[in-house]
Amino acid sequence: MKYDRDIGLGEALAKQIIDLVAILDWPLDCVTSVPLSNAHLTERGYNQSNLLARPLALVRQIPFLPQALKRTRETRTQVGLSAKERDINVRDAFWANANLIRNKTVVVIDDVTTTGSTLRACASALHAAGALSVYGLTLARAVLQDFSSDSASFAGIV
Repeated sequence: MKYDRDIGLGEALAKQIIDLVAILDWPLDCVTSVPLSNAHLTERGYNQSNLLARPLALVRQIPFLPQALKRTRETRTQVGLSAKERDINVRDAFWANANLIRNKTVVVIDDVTTTGSTLRACASALHAAGALSVYGLTLARAVLQDFSSDSASFAGIV
């Protein structure tokens, strides 16, 4: 979906997220997604996380607010970075629109997580803008391929 421009997969894969949120029964007010950098959005032509988030909002009958989060700066690709480098790379890289999310319970959708750095950075921006609660949900989990000394702390996380 992300690299093969197979946007039709988004709706099919979103069903997994929709089913999980139904089981979790989170008290959600709105759905947003991790925003792409301008360069990646221009290159790809779409945000793959939006393809997963929009169907969830439709089924839950709550607003889908892709404009609730924005990138404040371009970041390096996370591929090949250690956990520590990932945290530094996305720290303060997001801004949340307080007018849209203040006093709301928000779920942030991303396609893949490895260390959670991106979702943590998004959650931090949403909380700073006044969100009551923030949940993060991804379609998949990637294993960190990092053999540096700081990766040992993530060895037990599944």
